[in-house]
Amino acid sequence: MKPLVIANWKCNPVTTTEAKRLFNSVKEGLKNIKDVEVVICPPFIYLLALKANSHKAIKFGGQNCFFEKGPFTGEISPQMLKNLGCQYVILGHSERRALGESDEMINKKIKAVLKEGLKPILCIGEKDQEFKTKEIKNQLRGALSIIKISDLENLIIAYEPVWAIGTKNPCDFKDAKKANSSIREILAEFFGESMAKNILVLYGGSLNSEIAAGYIKESKMDGLLVGGASLDAEEFVKLVKKVARALIPSP
Repeated sequence: MKPLVIANWKCNPVTTTEAKRLFNSVKEGLKNIKDVEVVICPPFIYLLALKANSHKAIKFGGQNCFFEKGPFTGEISPQMLKNLGCQYVILGHSERRALGESDEMINKKIKAVLKEGLKPILCIGEKDQEFKTKEIKNQLRGALSIIKISDLENLIIAYEPVWAIGTKNPCDFKDAKKANSSIREILAEFFGESMAKNILVLYGGSLNSEIAAGYIKESKMDGLLVGGASLDAEEFVKLVKKVARALIPSP
């Protein structure tokens, strides 16, 4: 299975011209990459413009969605994202939770996304600089309540410790590995070991090209959710290439 590297552009860049320039630079830099699955999650308004000039090696995702369609001003439905060519949707990011998004809302969004055949990227993470099993377990329990086990094969978990996001203080490889194991133990408790092994677990939080490969090789993560570094095309391309090289067996 290929490692999954997801670029979360958040509320950037400011113009369509800048978004196209960033995307084209990434596309050119990654045109020969085959061993890593790359997903770009730009602001909604840029999806159509970028999709029109896309490359088969790069897939698209949304940064959020709503769980219903109809009279909901300002919202975006999973159906809309699907029609724009998205295959993935980031849900439950700590920045959304900080605005009041609850586990109940996230649960509804996950169900709506799965219903459309899209792949939800569920973000979880503790606020304190220490892995909190109870906190993570509660987030997973709330977000994944009453979801069919058969639907979980499309689920992706992104472990993003809140204290690490947007800082220069990423989670070290050993702690990330422990978090990875704990998350899989919780998933196994909820859904069985077989399903827990098949759910992808990613790391996110203050990533850069110098440390990215370590989360794949040492922390045994299935991929990465990249924030700030994804807005620098040269840095992001370098990061993806280092992840690809991390897969090459040592002589």
